Amino acid sequence: MAPRQSASHKRENASPEKEDIKPEPKCASCEDVCKYEKLAKIGHGTFGEVFKARHRRTKKIVALKKILTENEKQGFPITALREIRILRLLKHENIVHLIEICKGRATTLSRSLPPFYLVFEFCDHDLAGLISNINVSFTLGAIKMVMKQLLNGLFFIHAHRILHRDLKTANILITKSVILKLADFGLARKFRDATEDQPNKYTNKVVTLWYRAPELLLGDRNYGPPVDLWGAGCIMAEMWTRSPIMQGKAEQEQLIFISLLCGSIRPESFPGCEKLELYNKLIVPKYQKRKVKQRLKTYIKDDDALDLLDKLLVLDPKSRIDSDSALDHDFFWKGPLPCSLEGMLSPFRHSMFEYFSSKAQHNASHRGVRQPFYKQNGGQHRR
Repeated sequence: MAPRQSASHKRENASPEKEDIKPEPKCASCEDVCKYEKLAKIGHGTFGEVFKARHRRTKKIVALKKILTENEKQGFPITALREIRILRLLKHENIVHLIEICKGRATTLSRSLPPFYLVFEFCDHDLAGLISNINVSFTLGAIKMVMKQLLNGLFFIHAHRILHRDLKTANILITKSVILKLADFGLARKFRDATEDQPNKYTNKVVTLWYRAPELLLGDRNYGPPVDLWGAGCIMAEMWTRSPIMQGKAEQEQLIFISLLCGSIRPESFPGCEKLELYNKLIVPKYQKRKVKQRLKTYIKDDDALDLLDKLLVLDPKSRIDSDSALDHDFFWKGPLPCSLEGMLSPFRHSMFEYFSSKAQHNASHRGVRQPFYKQNGGQHRR
C-alpha cells in the first residue's frame, strides 16, 4: 500500500468562533513543569510539541503537550482554552484524561506568557502510527474493537453537546492496556440545535482536509455531529486500505475525490446542498454513481463492514448514520465479535506514533510503491 502522506498542513485557517471563554486560565496555582523529566518528543503541530515524560518523584509516565504563547496577542491560545474547558467536562474511558496544567519558565528577554503544558495520561500509540507499520496486522475483530470504542467516545461527547471537529487517525490514541482514547480537542466546541430563525454560524475551516465532510467543504456553517461521523467512516476504511482514502490537495480536489467515491453531490443525493455558499463556486463532478461498496470491496471482504461504511460516508448529513445507530449495526454483533487489541500489539515493545513514522514515509514516497486507494480508478470524470 502506498505510504501515508502528512496531513498536518491541511487544517488551514481554522479561525476560532466567538465563545464565552475567559482570556486565560487561572494558573496562579499551576505547578512548575520541572517536576517532570522529558524523555522523548512524540509529536508536534501548530499548537506546539508533545513529549513523553516521567514524574521525578512518583515515576509516573505522562504526556506533556507544550502550548506555545509567543504569538498570542490576546494571551493564552483559545484552542488550548477550549481543550482545557472541554476535557474538564468530559470524563469517559474513551476520552484522553487531562491530569493537570503546569507552567514553564519565561525567559528574561521574553515579554510573552511563560509556556504552559497540558499534562495527559500517557498513551503508547496513535492509530496513524499503527496503520503506518506494515507489520501491524488489523484483524476484523480488532477493527471492530477500534470502531466500537471510537463510536462509544463519539456517542458520549455528542450526548454532552460537544463536537470534536478534528477526527483523524493521529488523534486516536491507544493505551498500554489497549483502550482507545479520543484526543486533541483544540478545535472542539459546544453545539446547540439550530432553528430556522437562529441557525448556527460555526466556522467550516475545521477538520483535517482528508477527513472533512462534504457539507463543510461546501461552506456549511450550520452543522452538527454528522461531521464527526464522516471522519469516523474515513478512519474505518483506512484500517483496511492502510492509507487515507481521499487525499485531496485542496477543497476542490477533495470534493472531486468524494464525488468519485460517493456519487455526484446534487440535490437528489444531498437535499439543500445547492443553497450552501460554495456549491456554485466549486466544480463538482456530475454523472457520478455511488461506488463506496464497489471500490472498497477490493480491501474489505466483510459485507457488514461495507454496509456500515456505506452508511457513514453518506453525502447528506441528515441521512448519515449517528453513533448510537452505528453501535447497533450488525457489524458489531456478528462473528467475529470485537476482540482485544492485545494480541495485535503484543509483539511490539516500542511505541508507534505518526511522528515517528513520518520520516520513513517520506523516504518511501520516492520508491516504487502501489498507487494509493484514492488515485485508483479515479482519474477521469464527466462534468
